[in-house]
Amino acid sequence: MSIEEQVIENAKQGKLLTHKCTNCGYLHLSTAYYCLKCGSKGFEDVLLEGSGTVATYTIITVAPAGFEKYTPYAFVVLKLDNSDLRISGFMGGIKTPEDLPVGTKAKITGFDERGILIEKQ
Repeated sequence: MSIEEQVIENAKQGKLLTHKCTNCGYLHLSTAYYCLKCGSKGFEDVLLEGSGTVATYTIITVAPAGFEKYTPYAFVVLKLDNSDLRISGFMGGIKTPEDLPVGTKAKITGFDERGILIEKQ
């Protein structure tokens, strides 16, 4: 199974596949080939719970082709709990900034044609 397929399958379970440097322990998203901290090529897979807080987002009211049926929605950057990692994803039903204050607790809930799905907790 490819890394991409593993990321998708874990996102469907509400988890995020990451790579932990076997030299220094620094966590990376699963697309890293070299450690950003020490340059090592050695990694081990680590699953994180896909929960955290909304770091920032943008509300989409005029969607790109193929996504019109989902508007309005937010493209969210989620800062994961117990990590410095941030992951982006789709959150449906967000119409105004009042619907999603920065700092809102949220979690990964799945994956589909939109990408990683995130919902408020």
